[in-house]
Amino acid sequence: MKLFAVLLLSIFLSKSCEGQTKNDLKTAVLEYSANTRGFYQKITIQDQMVTISKDRSGNDKLVSTKISEKDWKELEVYFETINLDSLETLKAPTEKRFHDGAAIANLDVQYKDKTYQTTSFDHGYPPEAIKKLIDKINTFAKKE
Repeated sequence: MKLFAVLLLSIFLSKSCEGQTKNDLKTAVLEYSANTRGFYQKITIQDQMVTISKDRSGNDKLVSTKISEKDWKELEVYFETINLDSLETLKAPTEKRFHDGAAIANLDVQYKDKTYQTTSFDHGYPPEAIKKLIDKINTFAKKE
């Protein structure tokens, strides 16, 4: 009987811990920005909607577009795998932004009343840990 109780308790605890480690995209706001002297792009994702701005002064008319179920599910999978606490320590794989070879990019995540930010990296060359998420986010700007 004791063995059964220990086994049941172990299964219960492992399942409850499992649910806590996943990030929930439904309650998050993702902001990806990339800019140089002549280029600006900000992509905001919230509540299955995407908004794209190409005017750094904020004077452009923002239009939110619904993200398809397929794209949303893909984003959720990528977001769940990210360790938000490690975003600020991710190392950029390239340094083209230092000599105008690429736009300077950043990812900000607002999740559970806290903001997580990456250090700057090259637009088009994100750190490996967030590459799939960033690449997916950028597909929305290409559709426009």
